[in-house]
Amino acid sequence: MKFGIDRLLSEPDLLQALKGRRVALIAHPASVTAGLAHSLDALVEVGVNITSAFGPQHGLKGDKQDNMVETADEVDPQYGIPVFSLYGDVRRPTGQMMSTADVFLFDLQDLGCRIYTFVTTLLYLLEAAAEHGKEVWVLDRPNPAGRPVEGTLLVPGQESFVGAAEMPMRHGLTMGEMGHWFIRRFGLDVDYRVIDMHHWLPEAGPGYGWPTDRVWINPSPNAASINMARAYAGTVMLEGTNLSEGRGTTRPLEVLFGAPDLDGAAVLAEMNRIAPEWLAGCALRPCWFEPTFHKHAGQLCGGLMIHAEHGFYDHVSFSPWRLQALAFKAIRTLRSNYDLWRDFPYEYEFDRLAIDVINGGPALREWVDDPSASPEDLDRQARADEYAWRSVTADCLLY
Repeated sequence: MKFGIDRLLSEPDLLQALKGRRVALIAHPASVTAGLAHSLDALVEVGVNITSAFGPQHGLKGDKQDNMVETADEVDPQYGIPVFSLYGDVRRPTGQMMSTADVFLFDLQDLGCRIYTFVTTLLYLLEAAAEHGKEVWVLDRPNPAGRPVEGTLLVPGQESFVGAAEMPMRHGLTMGEMGHWFIRRFGLDVDYRVIDMHHWLPEAGPGYGWPTDRVWINPSPNAASINMARAYAGTVMLEGTNLSEGRGTTRPLEVLFGAPDLDGAAVLAEMNRIAPEWLAGCALRPCWFEPTFHKHAGQLCGGLMIHAEHGFYDHVSFSPWRLQALAFKAIRTLRSNYDLWRDFPYEYEFDRLAIDVINGGPALREWVDDPSASPEDLDRQARADEYAWRSVTADCLLY
């Protein structure tokens, strides 16, 4: 198969459409060709007139480890072009930034999750392009989580940099498809083009979204594997808690939780008691780890490791958002006064709990904290929202 960048580089008609035009590239470390050349280098090599580049959260080089660690603008030392940060002084491209090019190539590998900020960066780019009369091409890449849709919709009024619009946590779209939905949802008048992939089969094994003949490169520092990409729509919620998500270890965001005062086996037993069907599609293994930095640094943490991989993975039944919600519910049931929710500014939102920012509203937290709320209650709301999302985006699918 071919990703969008590989099609652009190999098809003369596509390159001809860029001839004589100033071109900007929005990229990160995973913006590479099938041969592992970075898109910036590959485009310059074939003669595309790259006049500026943009880096999203974690930077063009992907060197910023944590959230809310900003990147400064710089000048590329090899090509002498400006490299603008979209996670520094600004999140939205300014008029001055937009003036540096005529066509903007968006080539970011996504994880298929609403909270992964590259999707919001795409919306902000489309809005800026509409305002300034610029053209946007998405060089499409796979959604490594495939087509499954999961989670409640963001509640209107709860938008943030980790919640661009009323989307579920796991959205099931590629960035090219999401651009089509954004343009319709926000009524944007923008010259938009998707360089679609050839032969992407999002529901076919063994990759189920990620082609097994392509190397996985971290699109952000803690997105280190396909297992992480599959689990992320659940484990990202740990960022809104006092539980470790495994930052400071070699397997971040692949654990269901970690804490010095929790017994992973006991939590797993309680999860099996409450809603065993929500554990389907993966294997869970009690584990211990000692983070070298971040939450509980230097302390031995008990937790559960997620294995949504190899023979343990079932693409249809694996439900990471429900799985993570169930872990929270089990902890709350076992320890009713446990200090679960982290109270700190999250992605520059100062007036809402981080868990509510992450989920696009308070519903999940309220479900966890309500002793009378059952799995059926959360499932009923999520299923209705999932059906609504599939319906509204059905005509945006390209594959």
